[in-house]
Parts: sequence; C-alpha cells; structure tokens
Amino acid sequence: MNYQQTLDWLFHQLPMYQRQGASAYKIDLTNIKLLSKYLNHPEQKFKSIHVGGTNGKGSTSHMLASILQEAGYRVGLYTSPHLVDFRERIKVDGQLISEEAVVDFVAQNKSFFETNALSFFEMTVGMAFQFFAKQKVDIALIEVGLGGRLDSTNIITPEVSVITNISLEHTEFLGDSLAEIAFEKGGIIKPKTPCVIGEYNEQTYPVFRSLAKLNESELLLAEQDLPKETWQTDLKGNYQQKNIQTVLKTIEVLNVKNWKITEADITSGLQNVVNHTGLLGRWQVCEEDPKLICDTAHNASGLQLVMQQLEEENYHHLHIILGVVKEKKLDLILGLLPLHASYYFTCPSIPRRLPAEDLEEQANYFHLKGKAYKNVELAYAAAKRKAKKEDLIFIGGSTFTVADFLNFKQLK
Repeated sequence: MNYQQTLDWLFHQLPMYQRQGASAYKIDLTNIKLLSKYLNHPEQKFKSIHVGGTNGKGSTSHMLASILQEAGYRVGLYTSPHLVDFRERIKVDGQLISEEAVVDFVAQNKSFFETNALSFFEMTVGMAFQFFAKQKVDIALIEVGLGGRLDSTNIITPEVSVITNISLEHTEFLGDSLAEIAFEKGGIIKPKTPCVIGEYNEQTYPVFRSLAKLNESELLLAEQDLPKETWQTDLKGNYQQKNIQTVLKTIEVLNVKNWKITEADITSGLQNVVNHTGLLGRWQVCEEDPKLICDTAHNASGLQLVMQQLEEENYHHLHIILGVVKEKKLDLILGLLPLHASYYFTCPSIPRRLPAEDLEEQANYFHLKGKAYKNVELAYAAAKRKAKKEDLIFIGGSTFTVADFLNFKQLK
C-alpha cells in the first residue's frame, strides 16, 4: 500500500473513536499491552511526560515540548486528534513522522493488527512509541486520548504526570460527576511518580489526593504557586495563562529530577511554540479584514473561556460558524453563546456529526439566529459574503469543524 492507501486502511477498517464514538471505546488495556510486548516494549526505551485533563492538554504538551527543545533535548510529541495531516499526531523536534515510516509500520504489523482487532488509537499509540524509540528521543510528551485510566497511552512510566483540569465531558464513558471523571483521568497517576494538577475544586481534589496517597506519589498543585509575572507566548488566548502555570510547575519537577531547563529556555520556548511544534487551532487568527479566528474548544468549560476572549475583541458585528458532534450536550454550550451574533450552523465531515438542521433547531430555543449549511466550506463562504471588513468571524464548536476549515483552506 502507498501512503494514502495506508491512511484509508487505518481510518476505515478499524474502530476509531473520533469517527465512530462509543463503538470504538475499549474498556481495558489488554490490546495495547499485547501490542507493546509484540513491539518489544518501545515505551520503556525513552523518558516521558504524561499529560491528561479535560481542556488544555494539547496546548500544555506543545508548550512543554517547545521548552524542552529550547533546552537542547530531542523531544517526541504524541497528540490527538490531528487537524490537517494524520502525521501531526507523531512528531520529533517539531518534524512530522515521515509518510514512509507510517507505511512501513502498518505493512510490517498489519497481520498482527488484524488478528488481534486492534483499534485505530491502539495502532497509532504503538506507532508513536516505536518511532520515538527508534529516533532515540530524550523525552516524549504523551497526550492522553480519552480519559486516562483505560487510555491506550497509559502503559508508560513517566517522569511526571500532568492533569490540566477536570470538567464534564464524555460522560457516557467517564461518569456523570466531576469526581467520577477525576478518578478516570487520575488513573495516569503512577506509583512514586510526581503528579502536577493544573486546576482543581472541592469535588476533584479529594480524588487526586486519594490516588496520590495510594500510589505514594507527590501531588503538586499549580494553582497554589501562581507566577509573579505574565509570561508571553505565541499561543493566543488569555486562557493559555492557566496552561502556562501548569507548565511552569512541571518544569520545576523536571529540574528537581536533574533535567537542565533554564529560565531563558522557558521564555524562548513559550514564545516559539507554533514555530517549534506546528500547533494549530488554538485561537488561531487565519485571516484579516474581516478577522477570522478558529479555536478547537468543544465543551462548556472550554467554550466559556473562548467566548470571554471574544468579548475582548474589537469588531462591528460577530459571525459564528458552529458545528458539533451528535453526542454533544447542547444545553450546556448553546446558552454560553452570544445573542447578538449571526450564526452559520454546519457540521463536520465525520459520521458522528450532528446535522446542521438539527443544530439550528436546537439553537433556536436559545434565540440564536442563523441558517444551516451542509458543510463548513459553504458556511464559511456565506459568512465571507455577509461580513464587512470591520466584522469578526469565529469558527468552532468541534475540533473537526476547525479541521474541515483548515483542510479546505490549505487546498486552495
């Protein structure tokens, strides 16, 4: 198979949560442990940092990778999902895994994958771990895919575990309360391994404290040690300051463990995240006149911060292109959106999409007025026709809505 054929096989022949939802979710680590053994345990051949949480884990992972690159380390970075290119998921020093490496990994292991019915995520985790081992990275940032305790990434023994924050998401898998979700995400806390908690509350802190005590692990609370200054980063959005405080606490832990990371490394690393890592979709300004911003925030807590950020922008009129997946709890997010905006309801190009007409109908109950468009490109074209130079266009609601926009923009 060539590269495109390999991607088609990965995407369509095996379960993939991002496309299918619940049917792709595995309830144990049996398969990933089996694959790890088959690959001769590549995850044991490099140091790692495990990053979980509800929001901010991608930005936090990319910030840490950028800082560690500035410090002179060879750095692996595993994140999900991708926005434009599958290979965004697996990088070393900001460089995408090669197409040849993807093809070779699948070709060499395809019969094993088929025999054991491995999921898309299990295969890509194995691909990342083997690639990082072969590339002899000094350290790899490993972002949790879904949850933590039963996530396929949870076979590593990291230098430090990081949990950014907890809010209600994926309740069909992780539980209906913040405490239940904290337990699942807290499953990345490892024995005698420090864990940094970015944000916590009265429901989540007792869970983290109990898990840390059970594992004899030091629990470090980033919110208790706020930075004395506002650190500058090329990742826009005021919400990044919360991620930065989590990053700073994690760097402290690494330095205690004899990693050599200076304040100059931190300063330069934070200012060059996009350049060093290629991160997309976080308060990304894509066009001017009218200004167009896209952001992958897709749950209530994330969208609330993004809407607060929008209030600080100067514009004459706001246009919002909105698309979501069908299991999204719309009552939690539609009430956060501004009434004064013009809406272009759409849907991402994945099987889990909520039809644009259904989204429009639900939005009407919240007095959000607009029109439905069958795809993101048509919604974007309509917004561009109606928006004046002094207006602002925002695209969001789902990672996959942003991905569709970035994909067709790149193809033009």
